[in-house]
Amino acid sequence: MSRASSAKKPARKTGRARRGTLERLANAIRWLRRLLWRVLAIAFLIAMAWALLYRFVNPPGGIYMLQEYRRLGVIEREWVPLERIAPVMARSVIAAEDANFCMHWGFDMAEIRKVIAAGSTRGASTLTQQTAKNVFLWHGRDWSRKVLESGFTLMIEAFWPKRRILEVYLNMAEFDEGVFGVEAAARRYFRTSATDLTPQQAARLAVMLPAPKSRDAANPTQFLRNRAASVMDGAATIARDGRADCVSG
Repeated sequence: MSRASSAKKPARKTGRARRGTLERLANAIRWLRRLLWRVLAIAFLIAMAWALLYRFVNPPGGIYMLQEYRRLGVIEREWVPLERIAPVMARSVIAAEDANFCMHWGFDMAEIRKVIAAGSTRGASTLTQQTAKNVFLWHGRDWSRKVLESGFTLMIEAFWPKRRILEVYLNMAEFDEGVFGVEAAARRYFRTSATDLTPQQAARLAVMLPAPKSRDAANPTQFLRNRAASVMDGAATIARDGRADCVSG
């Protein structure tokens, strides 16, 4: 055997070894890709089943509620169906937080465009988005939570009627430190029940929602009094023009 032919054999073996390594790497990448898609598909199906379940089963709480319970040692909360919540309370929350609640599909694009055009830093979250956050997710502004919030928002709008969305929201929202849900808030501030809230009381509770730990519905500042008066007018307006028809009994 010549010296030249013997020198070519190791080169051919090296080339075959390199191709084999690349093939194994490609196979591993394809396997990992299939695994990732399967995990994502399973996670998506679990999320869908979770969202569908809460259309019929009242959520026991949320991550933030659990965090507050651990921090405070006790929280106030009593679930009440929408039928036992004064209709004016439902209209007041819509007027204060999401005037187009009955007309959008989870995202109020008109409001989002207004915020962008104004260059404002305020949020444009709908009641559906807030419900998704309160029920399924944690509080915060990180991008991962916003992505998950968007997904749950679409599922909630697809699976739940608007009345159910508002019912869950009113029972999960924080109204004061350790006070969750409109029934507990009505008893804390006005020594009454959610059923018997007056228009003024409902408006004062509604204006608590953006900053519940720094506001007092029983002894509101002048700013909150003015804001509550505006919410009362708004609640009456949406009752007349039909923007609250989707939650009427």
